[in-house]
Amino acid sequence: MQLFSYRFQPKLIPTVATLAAMTVMIVLGTWQSNKAQQKKELQDTYDARAAMLAELITQETVDADRFRYKKVAVRGHFDTEYQILLDNRVYNEQAGYHVITPFQIQGGNRYVLVNRGWVPLGNNRAELPEISTPDGNQEISGIAVLPPSKIYELQPTQATNGDWQVVWQNMDMERYRKAVPFQLQPIIVQMDKDSPGGFVREWPRPDTRIQTHLGYAFQWFGMAAMLAIFYVVTNLKKIRNGN
Repeated sequence: MQLFSYRFQPKLIPTVATLAAMTVMIVLGTWQSNKAQQKKELQDTYDARAAMLAELITQETVDADRFRYKKVAVRGHFDTEYQILLDNRVYNEQAGYHVITPFQIQGGNRYVLVNRGWVPLGNNRAELPEISTPDGNQEISGIAVLPPSKIYELQPTQATNGDWQVVWQNMDMERYRKAVPFQLQPIIVQMDKDSPGGFVREWPRPDTRIQTHLGYAFQWFGMAAMLAIFYVVTNLKKIRNGN
C-alpha cells in the first residue's frame, strides 16, 4: 500500500504480535473502564438509598439485594459469644480490626451481624484488643451492606478463644452461618456514628478508587495507541527514485 512517497510494508510476524499486544491492552483498558463504571453505578445506588428513611429490620428474612445500601434500624441486643475480628483493616495507616458482633433481633432467634467499626491492634498479634459492648436492649442504625461473594485466603484463620475462631481474614458469610447455632440475616449493618457501642466508623464509599481505575484505563488505551503509531511508522518505507 502506497501513501504519498511512502510504501506501507508490514511483515506477518510483527503484525500478528502487534495485534495480539494491542488486543490485550484494549481488553485491560476496557476492564478498568468497566470497573470504574460499576463503582459509579454502586455509588449512585448508595446515595439514592441512603437518602431514604430508615427501614426496620425484623425477624422476617430480608431481601439482600433490595436492602443493599439502604439505611436500616434494628432493635434487640448484642451477643458477643460469636463475635469476630476482621484482620488487616487499616485506618490512618495503622493496622487493626473491624469488630463484627452478632445482634439478636427483638422478638425471636434471628440475628444480624453488625460492623461496629475499627479498633487498633493490641500490643502484639497474640494479644487481642479489649472490646467493650453495651448491655441490654439497644436500637442501632446504619447502612446495610453485603459481604463479598468470593473469598480468597492465603492461610486458615487460627483459633484464639477456645474452639471459636475470633480473628478472621475475611467476612465469609456462608462459613459464619454454618458455624453458629442461630438464624442469620443475609446482610451486615455498618453502624452509623450516632449508634451506641461503636468504634471508628469511617466507612469507604463505593466509588473509592474510581479515579485510579480510570487512570489505568487511560494508560492501557494510550499504550495501545502508541503501539499502533509505532507499528505504522516502522513499517513505512520511503519510495526511492527508480523503485
